Amino acid sequence: MILAAVEFPPIENVVEWPTVGAGFNKIALICAIAMAVPTVLFFLAGRRGAMVPRGVQGFVETSIEFVEEQIAKPGIGHGYEPFVPLLTSFFFFIAIGNLFEVIPFFQMPMNARMGPPLVLALTAWVMFISVGIKHNGPGYLKEVLFPPGVPKALYLLVTPIEFLSTFLVRPFSHAVRLFANMLAGHILLITFTVLCIAVWTSGLVVAILPFTFMGLVVFTAFEVGVSLIQAFVFAILAAVYIGGALHPAH
Repeated sequence: MILAAVEFPPIENVVEWPTVGAGFNKIALICAIAMAVPTVLFFLAGRRGAMVPRGVQGFVETSIEFVEEQIAKPGIGHGYEPFVPLLTSFFFFIAIGNLFEVIPFFQMPMNARMGPPLVLALTAWVMFISVGIKHNGPGYLKEVLFPPGVPKALYLLVTPIEFLSTFLVRPFSHAVRLFANMLAGHILLITFTVLCIAVWTSGLVVAILPFTFMGLVVFTAFEVGVSLIQAFVFAILAAVYIGGALHPAH
């Protein structure tokens, strides 16, 4: 078998790199860049302040409008305005961090490691609980754990389920959804790339080389789309959780 001559990298190399300095590695660098890029973009857009937005200002204003109309309004509903900055930060940070999967030298999505998604999910978790208590008082926790209209005898079953699903499982599933999707896509992209290299270097069938290359291009474009979609999904789920805490009766 020609493919047997190709050396496949160990699976641990997919998500592990040597640290640089005090625990600083590639993921930490990507996180820093994912924070710096939107900060610079928003600074430049706010500095320009033209009546007719163009360039960076136009891009930033369009992005904010997208988050407001497609994430904040449908997810939170009435009173969504104070949460647009948080949701915009979620979307930009996750999207930029994910796109490093297709950037040379990095070639790794930030959220294919569990740390960043977990921190983001815990941030959303703290936010929706704080919003619920702030706007509804301590009665918010009572309404979540003891839903109205349920027979009292069923509270022995319903209350533990509501506690686990809302306060424990929700942040975990929020983080794992983002992590698992990005890690799976990353592994598939690496696998497809290695297989393409195997075909290119074997010289077995020259006629299929263009097709394998086009397949790699198409799959890379697909992963770019997945990166943006996962940022959207995470942000809209955070909006739904905040909306549920802000309007628990609905």
